[in-house]
Amino acid sequence: MNTQLQIAVLTGGSSSEREVSLVTGKAVISALQELGYLVFSIDTRAGVKQTIETLIEKKPNVVFNALHGRFGEDGTIQGLLELLKIPYTHSPVLASAIAMHKPTAKHLFRQAGIQCPNHQIATRIEVLTNDILPRPYVIKPSKEGSSIGVHIIWEGTTLPPSTDDIWEYGDDVMVEQFIPGREITVAVMGDKALGITELCPESGFFDFDSKYTDGKTRHIIPADLPISVSRIAMDSALEAHKILGCKGITRSDFRFDEQQGGADGLYLLELNTQPGLTPTSLVPEQAAYAGISFHQLVNWMVENAKCDY
Repeated sequence: MNTQLQIAVLTGGSSSEREVSLVTGKAVISALQELGYLVFSIDTRAGVKQTIETLIEKKPNVVFNALHGRFGEDGTIQGLLELLKIPYTHSPVLASAIAMHKPTAKHLFRQAGIQCPNHQIATRIEVLTNDILPRPYVIKPSKEGSSIGVHIIWEGTTLPPSTDDIWEYGDDVMVEQFIPGREITVAVMGDKALGITELCPESGFFDFDSKYTDGKTRHIIPADLPISVSRIAMDSALEAHKILGCKGITRSDFRFDEQQGGADGLYLLELNTQPGLTPTSLVPEQAAYAGISFHQLVNWMVENAKCDY
């Protein structure tokens, strides 16, 4: 470990996940400082020009990307760092862009034989006017994370009277088959799946509030699943990571419908290239289960930072 490395932590930003990013950034900065690294932070909400000027002026050896949401995990900031030739944590440009665009990522997963829920892309007007799929179904932005803008349309409920919170993220809306059952997630670190956590939110739906409010969701690790289902979930998470060309850590989210019988009920929902590193986040929890402390996790990410070009 070369503690003389100077590390810039990108945090905050202007996406809908700004507050989560600030918490992730705070945890990462604290760990890096305790490890002895020279650390400074950049809140990218200040703008592209100021971010570039700061990076050029301070010349960090590594950028730790603690951003979440658009511009932080969609390949945008990754492209900037490639141009500046500064090694950075997490996935490269193309992997980040594809993972953020859920329909494209799902297409690649299906081609590799990984089961995903059926979906269609619809416009705002179409979603407000008619049922695109048989109920229940899910509507979500095509390019957001942290379950922002996600709604489940159940039998007997009216269509949302206002969906502005979804369509401020783009004109296209993903309308997806609802998979009943259990919510599970698998973290991947490099070339290894760390474990499986079952998520049991109080609300019955693992939404933004359930993800980031302490006590709102019970975590069961390891998840109590049939051995065959556990194996396929971990293999699928690692395969999805490789298919997109991801680096560093990722987290894949699944639904498991026990009524379908065995692994036939396992569906990959999405892969997150910038999973949270907050006190309630799943990746640090799974790393700890695998015997990896938060400090070791953060240090590994720094040591594995790179540029593609």
